[in-house]
Amino acid sequence: MEIGEDRSDLEKEGEEQEEEEEDSVFDLLRDRFRLSAISIAEAEAKRNGMEISEPIVACIADLAFKYTGQLAKDLELFAQHAGRKSVKMEDVIVSAHRNEHLAAVLMSFRNKLKAKEPQSERKRKKGSRKEDKATDSVVHVPDA
Repeated sequence: MEIGEDRSDLEKEGEEQEEEEEDSVFDLLRDRFRLSAISIAEAEAKRNGMEISEPIVACIADLAFKYTGQLAKDLELFAQHAGRKSVKMEDVIVSAHRNEHLAAVLMSFRNKLKAKEPQSERKRKKGSRKEDKATDSVVHVPDA
């Protein structure tokens, strides 16, 4: 066996170990999420004087986990589309566009956060003077 062959075997083993670690972290996060979703579902059922069966609770937890995973992918894409590496509140609000009530709740939450934010920490974006001059020099030519 040559040295090159040994190295590729070692690299494969390292990659397999990394994948196993990622899988175990994923499984741990999924299980914790499910436990939280089950706890919330049971608390809401109790609060409303209802009973909820275990298979239904498990289904709700699985659906919530899958929805959250898809939401995370969507938010990442929104941020990338805007040329950013991090997700902002506006991305979350855009993701709720199909649910008017949720979008309204999120906008209200954002406004409350902004109201609590000290005035000095708020930053206003100003366009550069070059951009201002460039827009002033634009001439609109009517179509002939």
